[in-house]
Amino acid sequence: MKVPARTTAPDLGALLKLFPSRDDLADFQIVPAERLPTPYHALLVHEHHMTVTVEKYHGDLVNVCILDRRRDGDTYARKILLTLQKTGQVVQYGVMRIHLRYCSDEVKQQILAGQTPLGRILIEHNVLRRIEPTAFLRVVPGPAMRQWFGLPKTEPTFGRLAIIHCDDRPAVELLEIVAPVTAPRLKS
Repeated sequence: MKVPARTTAPDLGALLKLFPSRDDLADFQIVPAERLPTPYHALLVHEHHMTVTVEKYHGDLVNVCILDRRRDGDTYARKILLTLQKTGQVVQYGVMRIHLRYCSDEVKQQILAGQTPLGRILIEHNVLRRIEPTAFLRVVPGPAMRQWFGLPKTEPTFGRLAIIHCDDRPAVELLEIVAPVTAPRLKS
């Protein structure tokens, strides 16, 4: 069995520079996967789409809310929130850069329409994909993120950087941050 070579990890700074704002993240640090607390370890340390993972965790489908987007040739980037369909609660913040040259025309059109979460699009179109988490983060939300997550005070949360390989090509660079569930401490 041929094991694919590890791809260069997404650059957090480069992803954040796509949509500059000091209000999104106040601070962050890289955290080893084994030190992520419950339930964040289960929410982030896997090779599944976050769309599916947060839907399963919260027991509800999610909608995508695009906060900002930009296109440069065959590269499309967007800053998003995933919200629960029943309540509208924000359960995830994300920034993604998608290399559209690796997508079929139909998938590309659905991505650019911005009506459906990326994971659902790739699943519904049976795109052969592999999700490769490359780093895990402890995040201190900035004012905008605190507002989106409905936090009355600053409360740390966790996220990940990842690459989605479509048909063995590094098609999507991701920053995914889940809304705080509790105020956990890192595992010792």
